[in-house]
Amino acid sequence: MNRPVLLVIAHGSRDPRHAATVQALVRRAAALRPGLRVETAFLDFNLPSVPGVLDRLAADGVRDVVALPLLLTRAFHAKADIPAVLRQAPPSLSIRQAEVLGPSPLLIAAVERRLYEAGLTPADKPTTGVVLASAGSTDPEAIAVIAETARELRRTGWCSVRPAFASASLPRTDEAVRALRTEPGVRRVAVAPYVIAPGRLPDRIATGAAEAEFLAEVLGPSPELAALLVERHESAVRAPERVALVG
Repeated sequence: MNRPVLLVIAHGSRDPRHAATVQALVRRAAALRPGLRVETAFLDFNLPSVPGVLDRLAADGVRDVVALPLLLTRAFHAKADIPAVLRQAPPSLSIRQAEVLGPSPLLIAAVERRLYEAGLTPADKPTTGVVLASAGSTDPEAIAVIAETARELRRTGWCSVRPAFASASLPRTDEAVRALRTEPGVRRVAVAPYVIAPGRLPDRIATGAAEAEFLAEVLGPSPELAALLVERHESAVRAPERVALVG
């Protein structure tokens, strides 16, 4: 029996770097499972659109789809926007909405990879403060997940980790950088963007990191993130009773 198609749903952005990064990530994930059909769609700004891809899948005779929100937390897009657009799918499609990407140990590993690529080493961890800078949300559940992710990152050995947000929530990145400077044992500060792809809010994070010694790249097409996409797909296939069914 054919495995359900993996449909990765990204938010989309006017910034062309966003779609390019999403496509690179999806290609890396697809390479991990030869034979698995993997598609990408965007909620806004970019093509292909979610309805367009769903119509194409139905026309191709596909019956089963796992829709994976390319999101780090369960905020408005995962709870409202994506279910709404999936409910408009052709009736021949059976669609399961997979869990969002976070939280996951693979995300912690991806953040650390980017910090090391920025010039830090494991030996720097006991004397380095890290700002885990996310896009931000008004959803309390999403804010709580970011805070817990910062605590999990701290447990890997960093001197201190503080969450920060580019919008909707406080503190901002520059405020968190200055706060870390006051903490005992912190000799240097690094900013780790907890975002998937470049865009307006990641650029705002980078601006806020001006006083930090290190600025990591966005998570992008990291091997850990690619593996997480496949893991979420397989979890949804194994446990369909635990995911939302559409269609």
